[in-house]
Amino acid sequence: MKYEQYKKLAPAALGKVKADLILRNCKIIDVFTGEIVESSVGVKDGIIIGVSKSLQGKKEVDLGGAYIAPGFIDAHLHLESTMVAPSELVATAAACGTTTFIVDPHEAANVAGADGINYILKQTEKSTANVFVMMPSCVPATDIDDNGCMFAANDMYPFIGNPRILGLGEVMDDFAVINGDPRMFAKFALFEHQTIDGHAPFLRNRQLSAYRMAGVETDHEASSFDYALEEARRGIHVHVREGSAAHNLDDIISGIVKTGIDTEHFSFCTDDKHIEDILREGHINYNVRRAVELGLDPFKAIKMATINTAKCYGLKNLGAIAPGYQADFVIFDNIKDFNVLDVYFKGKRIDRGAEIKVPKCPPRLKHTVNLEKVSAEDFVLPIRSRTTHVIGMSPRQIVTDDIAVKFKRTDNFVPQDGYLKIAAIERHKNSGKIGLAVAKGYGIKGGAVASSVSHDSHNIIAIGDSDESIAAAVNEIIRVQGGYTVVENGKVFDTLPLPIMGLMTDVHFREVDEKLKRMMDKAYSMGVSKDFDPFITLSFMALTVIPTLRVTPRGLFMIHGLSSGFIKQ
Repeated sequence: MKYEQYKKLAPAALGKVKADLILRNCKIIDVFTGEIVESSVGVKDGIIIGVSKSLQGKKEVDLGGAYIAPGFIDAHLHLESTMVAPSELVATAAACGTTTFIVDPHEAANVAGADGINYILKQTEKSTANVFVMMPSCVPATDIDDNGCMFAANDMYPFIGNPRILGLGEVMDDFAVINGDPRMFAKFALFEHQTIDGHAPFLRNRQLSAYRMAGVETDHEASSFDYALEEARRGIHVHVREGSAAHNLDDIISGIVKTGIDTEHFSFCTDDKHIEDILREGHINYNVRRAVELGLDPFKAIKMATINTAKCYGLKNLGAIAPGYQADFVIFDNIKDFNVLDVYFKGKRIDRGAEIKVPKCPPRLKHTVNLEKVSAEDFVLPIRSRTTHVIGMSPRQIVTDDIAVKFKRTDNFVPQDGYLKIAAIERHKNSGKIGLAVAKGYGIKGGAVASSVSHDSHNIIAIGDSDESIAAAVNEIIRVQGGYTVVENGKVFDTLPLPIMGLMTDVHFREVDEKLKRMMDKAYSMGVSKDFDPFITLSFMALTVIPTLRVTPRGLFMIHGLSSGFIKQ
């Protein structure tokens, strides 16, 4: 703490002057000792000045014996993936007790480069929460991606020194790290004294060791306890992810409970979570509640949501209720259900019903779908090989399987028996690239679904049971300059426009929630498996850093370990 600030706060801590706020009659979750301390918390200038029943304040609030914990921290998320403006997501999640967000604007950077990153920073600078940013490390994600911008080490220099930049975002180019690519290590050098996030699904043990040795300190891609354990043993801080498409919490927490391992180097994150899921089940408070349901000690769960993450990112004044820490609190009625009663940010109670103000988006970021209309003929997929590699879409996961199927040779594959056609269409530079493949598991009949949210390059991705429906869906995305759409019997059923970089909307989240629910219900009624989020699951089918099969505008690729290869159908 700086001298000037200490001189202002010390008199209140010493009892010489009244604090601004006293929260009395509360059960304090002490993340240092694992105790429940029945006492009062004093706050001045947004900082905790003491924990004592003898404190006096200008304003005093009786919590009636409620529990009070440090505000929760989301260790890793992409604000763009919530579809709403960043300020709306932050306000919505803050109402659930999340007062700190560690954001990777990787999606925005892939579409608009530095403009996209600055948009995220600007949109969140006056939020009623702490919003920090990790600098996107892999734009594009790999050398087989067709994205909107390149973002190299030189492009990062203007952001160095910004107090809201905590380090380097998820390093998903594992091949570049393990093989010592100098371009990657130039980025590492810029952030050698800050945290470097990882993205390391399915690395073998020696590869994982090399990845950690290079400087990567965290990972959120562990989908099983066994893999999370291998990472933790190497000193990698594991962010346990529970989002809308990837659900890893149950397996990892169950393993922790069964083995009894130390949880100091585990945290919680959402990664990609739609706002309707947040409204329905909560944010990080859901992760904490679910972990306790699975048998994890409540104190360990709360530490994973608070102090563990703060320590990981060097946030020395966050994550605890103790003198000198920022007065961010979440108040709940019990430590089983974690029903949120109130939330405080910098000592001020958050009005959870307040109107959310959304700053305007620069016009140049609302015209990023640069593509001419397509026709059904653009989606002709000849089958020439004896065996066709089919993308097997996995329930509740973003990994895929490689299904070998013997279709009859044909000039154009016609979807049949649950096998659908999936397409990725380059939309940033109107290059004309369209990649096609066969997918199974999604289940739609009599239409198509399309989206401009397609990780990580965010081209248009579409899936359907006829070329005509796929073309209609893609043309609708072009018309609205990005979004989600559902086509039934060749006609657009409904569309959720996402005009901000083709990733986010500029309307109120309640409207988004209502429209999205209607569209999801329609997709399910058309046969989409309820094991999938119709839009989020689809958005990951082009993600070239996750095994096994992915479709890109260049075609179908096999992603295996540190390598990828084009598959000719």
